[in-house]
Amino acid sequence: MNKRRIFTLFQPLLIGMCLCAWPSATLIVSAQEAAQVDRTELPIKGPWYPPITTLDARDAKAPPVFEVKAPRGAPNVVVILLDDLGFGGTSATGSVMQTPHFDKLAKNGLLYNQFHTTALCSPTRQALITGRNHHSCNQAKISEVATSFPGATGMLPNDVATIAETLRLNGYSTAAYGKHHETAVWEISPSGPFARWPNYVGFDEFYGFMGGETNQWSPAVYHNLNRVETPEDPDYHFMNDMATKSIEWMRFQQALTPDKPFFVYFAPGAVHAPHHVPQSYIDKQAGNFDEGWDVIRQRIFEQQKALGVIPKDTKLAKKPDDIKDWADLSANEKKLYARQAEVFAAFLDMTDHETGRVIQAIEDMGELDNTLIFYIAGDNGTSAEGGMTGLYNEMTYFNGEPQGSDIDFMLKHYDDWGGPSTYPHMSAGWAVAFDSPFTWTKQVASNYGGTRNAMVVHWPERIKSTGEVRSQWHHVIDVAPTILEAAGLPQPRIVNGTPQRPIEGTSMVYTWDFPQAPSQHTTQYFEMFGNRGIYFDGWFAGTIHVKPWASPENRFPEDTWELYHVDEDFSMSTDLAKQHPEMLSKLQQAFLGEAVKYNVLPLDDRRQELFNPKIAGRPDLMFGRKSLTLYEGMNGLLENDFINVKNTSFEIVADVESGDEPSNGVIVAQGGRFGGWALHVKDGVPRYTYNYLGLEHSVAAGTAKLPNGKSTVKMDFAYDGGQKPGAGGTATLFVNGESVASTRIPKTEFSIFSADESAGVGIDMETTVSEEYDRASSKFTGTIGKVTITLK
Repeated sequence: MNKRRIFTLFQPLLIGMCLCAWPSATLIVSAQEAAQVDRTELPIKGPWYPPITTLDARDAKAPPVFEVKAPRGAPNVVVILLDDLGFGGTSATGSVMQTPHFDKLAKNGLLYNQFHTTALCSPTRQALITGRNHHSCNQAKISEVATSFPGATGMLPNDVATIAETLRLNGYSTAAYGKHHETAVWEISPSGPFARWPNYVGFDEFYGFMGGETNQWSPAVYHNLNRVETPEDPDYHFMNDMATKSIEWMRFQQALTPDKPFFVYFAPGAVHAPHHVPQSYIDKQAGNFDEGWDVIRQRIFEQQKALGVIPKDTKLAKKPDDIKDWADLSANEKKLYARQAEVFAAFLDMTDHETGRVIQAIEDMGELDNTLIFYIAGDNGTSAEGGMTGLYNEMTYFNGEPQGSDIDFMLKHYDDWGGPSTYPHMSAGWAVAFDSPFTWTKQVASNYGGTRNAMVVHWPERIKSTGEVRSQWHHVIDVAPTILEAAGLPQPRIVNGTPQRPIEGTSMVYTWDFPQAPSQHTTQYFEMFGNRGIYFDGWFAGTIHVKPWASPENRFPEDTWELYHVDEDFSMSTDLAKQHPEMLSKLQQAFLGEAVKYNVLPLDDRRQELFNPKIAGRPDLMFGRKSLTLYEGMNGLLENDFINVKNTSFEIVADVESGDEPSNGVIVAQGGRFGGWALHVKDGVPRYTYNYLGLEHSVAAGTAKLPNGKSTVKMDFAYDGGQKPGAGGTATLFVNGESVASTRIPKTEFSIFSADESAGVGIDMETTVSEEYDRASSKFTGTIGKVTITLK
């Protein structure tokens, strides 16, 4: 045997002769080992052990097992984030709508009355779970309108780790439930990439939806990476489902690993549109809003002063000029708008109730005292995206269809408003009321009505003050560093091999013991669709560039800026721009400095046009594609994953096979009850249905059954609009090359079929395009070979 071979065989013995033994025990990374463990580089590195030199395991001492555990005493953490609820939306902050579980936490914890968000959902959510400004997270706006500009790509950078990933790598179990509106839209498909899905940004468990909103009765739900087919149950509601799933997970986690802390991110899609809620909740609200938004806005304001959540000398800021006085409305308008508010309040009631179930489950497990809870009542101000009248079907707004906001038409749905046959939103007048005492609403980052949200922090084992208001100025980016300080964890320098951008938020822990301490978050920029502003040490300067219900009126240099001394003017009621031009100029320059620092520029006020990826310049799975071929079982494809058949001629060719019994069900479909199309078969007869926004169905129906065996079904759509979006056309149906039916389609949807309804072969998931079948009977009973959709 040569010398090199001998050395290789006995290398461990030679190396190990000088190495000492180790104790036989489990090695636990905890507070006692803090001096030896580097938690700033994640994953935490295990210790190096010398090679074993003993031949027989009976004669050797086993090395300790390396196991990462959270610091001793680290609390469970629960972050509850409601959707589209403004500062005047909870009863703890003066609302006429009751939120008893939010109130209970406030009574036993701390209520923050100067906590701020970004004015829109995706940006707030990324800022919340990372501790960085939303442009630092590449989330300038919602994911669906991402562009290719730095700060706006919709793609979370690798150097911005989430608080979930940091906690997971420090020994926490982590889970997210509800709305995850933080993944780039072109990455939400079975092809991935999955690097920015919840499971890959720090959550061991995920149960929820991946877009901005979902139908609460028939949601597009994912469990981790897999689509879930929700049950055909008339009593099913996603708010209840997600609460139940989170409770089950926490119980399981505590049963198996009671010493391991958990982190739960509980983010309902409520009270974002569509406002879907069981009738039993709606009935409780009957008559509560008949006085109208002016009276109720004033009442909320007075209750806010009485509760001490706003200073006694606060003035009620004027409402926007576009919002009519309630007294000037017609009887029909009053009736409809009151109903819209009843349904919204009912949705909030249900949301707070289901959230209360989650909190109660934590208490029942004996974990409430050592659970740090952040209950944030909204990711922005209340939404005014329903416009002046509200909407029967929110998709009518995106497609410029006026009938969806016609008063008489909407009144026909008065009794079923909020039920499965509607996809509703409410009038902007209510948004302003529920954002009291401020002027503006969601999307307006330059006014506290768009960014001020009530928040409760609750942790009995650590926070001894109860039922108190904290008035330090803070922002959503401050939650993550607060969690780290509370858990005794450092900000990581490196995560998964990538050096990290420093956290940009400020911990709020100092406020727990020192109620009069000065604010430590002293500078913060805001920007959304060109609405922009900056807070600096008690002053706020900003400009309203575009109203939520309108188009921009100015170019950016022409915008008029306002100035408020918010230390003395809580509601931003008195513009001081003319009195203090020098202060205004300084703050405008400060905004530009922050804008350059955080990739806010260039400003971009485009909205609906950015839903088109070609205009936006973002990646798209279908760029350059003229055809898409799918096979049976391929379904659950969201609109950004599917070939775009809007505003063009196209054809569908399907190879199917029928047996002795007539086939039934869907061959291929896209969308659902509130807009879409389906090539389907009824009692063996092929049909093509175009559903225009749930308002009108155009059907091309054959007259004969498909033959036994294999056949080819084709639908040819001849668009007659040229370059005009939303025009009509003719749909012609063929079987084995012969025309069997034709129909005129007067109008088509030019912008979007749905925010969450999907496309697929062999089934119509979520709600159904046609009323001739339900979801269960939409499953095709024959065999589908392949389906090819080709643009012309």
